Amino acid sequence: MNFSTNIPVVTIDGPAASGKGTLAAALAAALGFHLLDSGIFYRMVGWKALEGGVSLDDEAALARLAAGLQPRFDGETIWLDGREVTLALRRQEVGTAASKVAALAAVRAALFQAQRAARRAPGLVADGRDMGTVVFPDAVCKIFITAGVEARAQRRHKQLIEKGLPSNISTLLQEIGERDARDAGRDVAPLKAAPGALEIDTTKLDAATVLAQGLAYCRARLER
Repeated sequence: MNFSTNIPVVTIDGPAASGKGTLAAALAAALGFHLLDSGIFYRMVGWKALEGGVSLDDEAALARLAAGLQPRFDGETIWLDGREVTLALRRQEVGTAASKVAALAAVRAALFQAQRAARRAPGLVADGRDMGTVVFPDAVCKIFITAGVEARAQRRHKQLIEKGLPSNISTLLQEIGERDARDAGRDVAPLKAAPGALEIDTTKLDAATVLAQGLAYCRARLER
């Protein structure tokens, strides 16, 4: 595992459905960097808890699940416990469970090194909620993405429908609002912009515009 601070890292943090995943993937492709979707680890823990009937309040049991994760990534396909779980991890109830387990210090500690181990040459783009504040505080480029709740609910609704998963706008609005409050208010690694981060409100911006802003910012900092 290489945690060398000589390997550049770009962090993209923000709330659910703000567009950070889209920006992270596009930036990684443009820069030729590796990509880390840190939230997928918490979704894995949430999925395993729901499948196994583990209480989302049982911190010790959830930490054991986190420590024992052995996912297999095949392109965009994800396997866990011998099952293909790519779409299952994107279900709304799994996202809600992920937000709850992410508030637990023991779970975050169990996943910390796995996330840091993603730092490999020539560089890494890491998307999540505490990438720039906790996991990679020395990142050369830090971006914080946000958007209005209604815009984010519409985006998530579209994503779920396109994947053939059930979705309800009213339920999404409520769940995203609750998740925002939970993520921002937790005691451990709360959702917030890192000091000095470039902040982008994507409510009225298309993906190409957001990418142009993020790429210009990162290239300027990487060339210093």
